[in-house]
Amino acid sequence: MSAPDDTTSRVRRRRMEIFAFLFLTAVVMPVLAVGTVGSYGLGVWIYQMFAGPPGPPASPH
Repeated sequence: MSAPDDTTSRVRRRRMEIFAFLFLTAVVMPVLAVGTVGSYGLGVWIYQMFAGPPGPPASPH
């Protein structure tokens, strides 16, 4: 009697693992990548508002 239950639980577990993999690769990782790059860009932008743009200092002439 436990054979059908064992088979269905293995199939269900396999489906959930595939769903979790697809969810991680298609949703979570792109969101993390965009969030990381966006946060870095925002941080640089805010830093440059206070410190000025990069490069040599302006000539006093």
